Amino acid sequence: MSGQKIAVIPGDGIGTDVTAAARTVLDAVAAKHEIDLQYTEFDWSCQRYAEVGAMMPDDGLDTLRGFDAILLGAVGWPGVPDHVSLWGLLIPIRREFRQYVNLRPIRLFPGVAGPLRTDADIDFVVVRENVEGEYSEIGGRLNRGLPDEIAVQESVFTRVGVSRIADYALELARTRRGHVTSATKSNGIVHTLPFWDEVVAERAARFPDVELASEHIDALAAKFVLHPERFDVVVGSNLFGDILSDLAAAVAGSIGIAPSANLDPSKQNPSMFEPVHGSAPDIAGQGIANPVGAVWSAALMLSHLGHAAAADDVIAAMESTLAEPETRTRDLGGTASTEQVTSALVARLR
Repeated sequence: MSGQKIAVIPGDGIGTDVTAAARTVLDAVAAKHEIDLQYTEFDWSCQRYAEVGAMMPDDGLDTLRGFDAILLGAVGWPGVPDHVSLWGLLIPIRREFRQYVNLRPIRLFPGVAGPLRTDADIDFVVVRENVEGEYSEIGGRLNRGLPDEIAVQESVFTRVGVSRIADYALELARTRRGHVTSATKSNGIVHTLPFWDEVVAERAARFPDVELASEHIDALAAKFVLHPERFDVVVGSNLFGDILSDLAAAVAGSIGIAPSANLDPSKQNPSMFEPVHGSAPDIAGQGIANPVGAVWSAALMLSHLGHAAAADDVIAAMESTLAEPETRTRDLGGTASTEQVTSALVARLR
């Protein structure tokens, strides 16, 4: 397979640093495996918004449509409201390209000291529904600024949407340890979450080889901290999956190493790959950002594009560098800069 086109959007803050690191690692592993990746970089960002009033051009989505994958750094900067930066770039991409799976693998790597007092093997995946649920555009505000101001936000759960995310999680569990945990709150949210439970159970009946458990989100959050080793595949709605995946990343040592994939499993549209640490304005430009989240996201991209062996090589290089403090960044108790970690990754790939 050759000539795969990658749209690169470094974005804001440390996004530019970690995207450059991921590109360097991708170049090394692509050379090793004779993979032809062709990059086109776009300056779509909060800086662009500040200059011209838009995160991306009007034809931005049409431009991206012709790519095989999108590699995103981070979005967000002081002075630009978060809802402006997200709804001006990230969320339109997810929805236009039917990226209904947000995949977030969680691992406690050897040498990484997680915050929990545990020697357990933490290795699970959060599968987040990515295009509907609580993050809908339905709602509004009335009587702005007045004492009787009202804000209404509607959640949208469809049978199609819940079925396909449940199927993805169940099929993924078949390739792992055969267990799915479904995040719910059907004891308090009376319409949407009982519907979620019903549809997930219906889909699970088609997978008799996969064990399904349902957990209320509050109890599940506690169990992530108390017994993270119990989990295999966790599936949740847009909001629940978002919160749980960040909690899980912290349990595994640092959100700085956490990757994500926004997937259209049909591959009819480009999928998007990004670290979840955000733009971190407080450390931007200092050369200390952890590039592993972006590199792991790049490995997920390689796997999605059909390069499993190359992806495995990148993961192995990550494991090796994370094992030693001199090739870990400060957020993981190490001493290395972004550049030093990147160089160590490349050296191990060669």
